[in-house]
Amino acid sequence: MNYRSDTKYIHGGQQDSYHGSLSVPIFQTSTFSFPSGEEGEKRFAGEKEGYIYSRLSNPTVRVLEERIAAAEAGERGLAFASGMAAISAVLMRLTKAGDHILCTNGVYGCTYGLLQLLEEKYQITSSFCEMKTEDQLRQMIQPNTSCLFIETPINPTMTVIDLRMAAKVAHEQNIPVVVDNTFSSPYLQQPLAIGCDIVVHSATKYLCGHGDVVGGLVAGKEDFMINLALTVQKDVGGIMAPFDAWLLLRGMKTLPVRMDRHSKNAHKIVEKLKVHPAVKEVYYPADKDHPERAIVEKQMSQGGGIISFKIEGEKTAVMRVMNQLKLIQIAVSLGDAESLIQHPATMTHSLIPKEEREKMGIDDSLLRLSVGLEDWEDIWQDLQQALQILDSKS
Repeated sequence: MNYRSDTKYIHGGQQDSYHGSLSVPIFQTSTFSFPSGEEGEKRFAGEKEGYIYSRLSNPTVRVLEERIAAAEAGERGLAFASGMAAISAVLMRLTKAGDHILCTNGVYGCTYGLLQLLEEKYQITSSFCEMKTEDQLRQMIQPNTSCLFIETPINPTMTVIDLRMAAKVAHEQNIPVVVDNTFSSPYLQQPLAIGCDIVVHSATKYLCGHGDVVGGLVAGKEDFMINLALTVQKDVGGIMAPFDAWLLLRGMKTLPVRMDRHSKNAHKIVEKLKVHPAVKEVYYPADKDHPERAIVEKQMSQGGGIISFKIEGEKTAVMRVMNQLKLIQIAVSLGDAESLIQHPATMTHSLIPKEEREKMGIDDSLLRLSVGLEDWEDIWQDLQQALQILDSKS
């Protein structure tokens, strides 16, 4: 059945009645038995559908994989043990020794670490590009470029990349485009629907929404996803556990409602931060002053729940502000019901050399706020009293 957008998050991928169980059961088993030796032979040969071993496939996990595929307008999905397991698997499948990866000028710190590891061990090089224009992209693509890896909005600077433009240029040379869609979720942005090839998620974040799961999801075309499942996922084994899949299925049911509230709250906080005397700059995709606002309007339905902002002062001032917070928790994740704040330069992006960090726009005055589901007035009250340390007039 063809469901509308919000319905997919509740019913997508759930076809079996499971004896009338409204909730998808947790198939907490490592191994599945065969009714006969011949049946086992056929399943191993791929001649007959059926489960063999939970590293290869599991019914609970499979529903989640089908649900993310439906949500992202993809043909198939795959689940992994973490967002980094998902990213690692995709890049491992797309590259070989001596290849090149072209990335946005700014990526999550652990993604940067993975790129360094790939270069050290396998001579798979990477370079960073602002991806502002077609000409800039064409100049940065090398003969051995195997994929474009894009974060948008970029963590934590909230820079937005024109995905249609990037896909157009990459496809001129048959280069696949991989998009980390964690910050937006499929509810706010669907890269596959506008021409990109593969989407990855840290499902730990908005897809879960409750801060109790670590997981990663990938969606894309059937042929690539089957290949990924039969090679890297199967042989490296960074798979998701059935209970984690069940928790994510539960979390995804409320994703549209949560994202609407995150976005609404964030918009209110942005308006307050922009006029606060202790705040130098505010970065939020749906802000009317965002430099890529025209791109945002083309490919995102709302701004999401992440705000980055710079305060007057450097690291010492930042730490004082964070330590003064009462409601907002100091934590490096995002997308939870609780509002969370962190300092990218010393936390999520600390392994990136300072010179490279600053080229990405990440200096010691930058804070990243994941706006939660609390009443926005309470979030702002907490921020205001913390910022008061820096500006006695606030």
